[in-house]
Amino acid sequence: MGLMEQKRHFSVNLLDWYMINRRDLPWRRHNNPYFTWVSEIMLQQTRVDTVIPYFNRFIGNFPTVQALAEAPEEEVLKNWEGLGYYSRARNLQAAARQVMELHGGEMPQDKQAVFALKGVGPYTAGAILSIAFNQPQPAVDGNVMRVLSRYFLIDEDIMKGSTRVLMEELAGELIPEGRARDFNQALMELGALVCTPKAPHCLTCPVMEQCSGRIAGRELTLPVKTKAKPPRPEQRLVAIVEGRGAHRGRVLVRQRPATGLLARMWELPHVLAAPATAGKKAGPLADEPAMALLAGSLWAEGFAARPEGLATHAEHVFSHIVWSLQVYKCTEQDQSNELPLIAAEARAAYDAQAAAKETPAPAASGSPAAQTQASEPGITDAANISGSLEEQGEPLSAFAASNPAHDVMSGKSDGLIYRWIGPEDMDTMAFPNIFLKLISSYFAGVYDDVSE
Repeated sequence: MGLMEQKRHFSVNLLDWYMINRRDLPWRRHNNPYFTWVSEIMLQQTRVDTVIPYFNRFIGNFPTVQALAEAPEEEVLKNWEGLGYYSRARNLQAAARQVMELHGGEMPQDKQAVFALKGVGPYTAGAILSIAFNQPQPAVDGNVMRVLSRYFLIDEDIMKGSTRVLMEELAGELIPEGRARDFNQALMELGALVCTPKAPHCLTCPVMEQCSGRIAGRELTLPVKTKAKPPRPEQRLVAIVEGRGAHRGRVLVRQRPATGLLARMWELPHVLAAPATAGKKAGPLADEPAMALLAGSLWAEGFAARPEGLATHAEHVFSHIVWSLQVYKCTEQDQSNELPLIAAEARAAYDAQAAAKETPAPAASGSPAAQTQASEPGITDAANISGSLEEQGEPLSAFAASNPAHDVMSGKSDGLIYRWIGPEDMDTMAFPNIFLKLISSYFAGVYDDVSE
């Protein structure tokens, strides 16, 4: 059988299989371009089963492009909370505003116009045009490249741009006339359900008879893919600061910077304990110096808080960073009476830590590590905090006794916005999933037994 016949066999049998086996997914029930667009953005880096409830809630709250464009960003992020990769939500809303301003609220059908929308790459553009408008455009993602690599026995590294171009050309040739909508979804479905990464279900595959990879015994070694650089490990110390007085029943949170990682989302205050040395993971810090460092970092921002003990360990994985978190329950203190004692304890702990082990060399100026640290809130070290303890004048006014519980303030050193929140605020403020879990656990009383 020649290549042309192999291609025809693939297209015909794949479509026949899909029409019988396709999943009933909410975004497939209507040929609504907006629904298609939202679903494709959500499905990036995320499993279908996870996306379904998020999609239904998101569309329920933002049923049209106009509704999304006009919504407060905080509300959009709250509806995205838990999906991760929050830049997707921001880009989606920014693109919705583009659609309103440039296209009268209607999803454009021109390839260049769709591709010009913020957050829309070649795959998403192809998916929107083919699924929503039935245009014969390829939609090539990792699933599709895996299927094509195996079926056509393609040894090219799928991480290379040239391989993507080759795959897009091949996928475009396979689309039957007038069937782009069904074919592209069938190709995605095959990759998700049958031609899976580690254990392909070849015996139930509708195109197994002509799969060159299976015939050659290569189904488990294809596609060829260069290993990605492992994420950088970071050890971080997190403070769950329990309020007293006017803040009783509340915890202290802060809002991240307007740009960069998790932009404008809320989090618990945290500080980098120690950067990892080359090729090695930064290990946990002993509790005494960890609590001193955490107390000192909070004090540098104008908050007096005494760590009571370790509440839990947690981990949060980004595409390029892994946060290993030591989470300490802390209690707000009266700044005027107790702050000098906390500062002295912190300074003593830093001195002991410095004497006990060598401090890792700082990243070179201009290096990627240095640039990342410069853009992150809470990046500091024992030496920096020790200096701040000596140089710091009066901390930010002790608004614990004089201002309402919900007042916000700027950190004295990092300039971030801080506020005290109660359980009722969790419904309106957007948190990264790890901090959502930690704060929810606190309000549920999980850490009540933590003590010195």
